Amino acid sequence: IGGAMGKLQSKISFRTAKYRADGSVEETGPTRAIQQHGPVHTDTVTSVAALQPDLCVSGGRDKSVAVCSWRSGAVLRRFIGHEREVTKVTSALDSDRVFSASRDKTVMMWELHGTSGPSQHFPGHDLVVTGLAVSPDASQLCTGSRDNTVCKWDVETGECLGRAAISRNLVTHLCWVPGEPYFIQTSEDKTIRLWDSRELQVAHAFPAKRHIQTWCDASPDGRYCLSSSGGSAGEGGEATLWDLRQTRSRVREYKGHFQTTTSCVFLPWGPALAPSIATSSCDSTVKVWDRDTGGRG
Repeated sequence: IGGAMGKLQSKISFRTAKYRADGSVEETGPTRAIQQHGPVHTDTVTSVAALQPDLCVSGGRDKSVAVCSWRSGAVLRRFIGHEREVTKVTSALDSDRVFSASRDKTVMMWELHGTSGPSQHFPGHDLVVTGLAVSPDASQLCTGSRDNTVCKWDVETGECLGRAAISRNLVTHLCWVPGEPYFIQTSEDKTIRLWDSRELQVAHAFPAKRHIQTWCDASPDGRYCLSSSGGSAGEGGEATLWDLRQTRSRVREYKGHFQTTTSCVFLPWGPALAPSIATSSCDSTVKVWDRDTGGRG
């Protein structure tokens, strides 16, 4: 889950569990001593994303991007090039390419097995870049900013292939829909938009929520998306499940956080696990929910 605060310290409990549809949890593995690794960044960690099955990438207020093994805690690569805080990091899963956005108004691409400098530079936004979404084949990149614009880029040449502006659309997050030419965008204008990357046009705008939308995620099968809401004192702070393919409407809300829900994510699932989601909040909690019933694990 992104938006992690404080120094990045990996704590792995080595405990496995099955989250049941009725909200109960069955422990299925042994619990060992927690492993705590040394700090990766020298200041606040602002974003974390999966890179490969055993690797993650992080960005921080120290202006750096780091690639770590979550098993050993070792920092395998550190990329330096941004002039201000890194706000978001992402990659195409199992790719060797890492993308980072920054308050310096730029996006950079880094090669896992390349030099410590950026392999591509994407300037063009007028304010802090707050959203990154890369296509599954890692050939195209879409970015969003507080300057009310969304841009599409050719990752090989760095050329800006399109730019779309919507009044008051202060972008908070972007994510690509697996297997589709679409990406999702959340905004401070309380709206969730589904963009068609081919023409860089809004294919659908979901009904506006009551609070700022902070984050979004797409399900692995491309059927649903999640968004999370701002909130305070028990008002707002919900996550919302949306249908992407049929009704394109709200399916369910997950209420239980007392402050802003900063991020939301679909959890891996299979025959033995009920489809689940996780949310993190400014109320200092992470909650796991049954996707289909809204029950908490």
